[in-house]
Amino acid sequence: MPEKAPKPVPEGMHTVTVHLYFNGNCREALEFYQKTLGAELVAPPIPSPDGAAIMHTMIKVGDSHIMMADAFPGRREKGPKESSTASLFLYVEDCDGLYKSALEAGCEMVEEMMDTFWGDRMGMIRDPFGHSWAIASQKWILSDKEMQEAMEEWLKNLS
Repeated sequence: MPEKAPKPVPEGMHTVTVHLYFNGNCREALEFYQKTLGAELVAPPIPSPDGAAIMHTMIKVGDSHIMMADAFPGRREKGPKESSTASLFLYVEDCDGLYKSALEAGCEMVEEMMDTFWGDRMGMIRDPFGHSWAIASQKWILSDKEMQEAMEEWLKNLS
């Protein structure tokens, strides 16, 4: 008999969880994320009735869960093709190392690694499945004044 859940958010989960959709290549993405990002498998893949697609799986990267599935015909969700509506922001210990290994593993550079005005070191990649990932490490904690000054300097350099 089912047991009543003690709270609405399951243990180990956060109130917001990313759910990535793929265009028939969720299985390959799962393997790629495990190898490239060190993702842990949390929920094993549940195949579609014909076995061709993944209906649901879940990984954990660092302390965050990511749900994954192949998009199904007739559903609103689609995997990225030429663009996506969101990106993932990943804090890691060694952003330069992970960024470099992600590029070597087949990711495309979106933004080069840089020191940001808000104190992070960050770069952005697009994985082979169309999802964008900012890879960052916090390097400095800035006061509001320091951040404002750094942002103004950064904006001057954009012109």
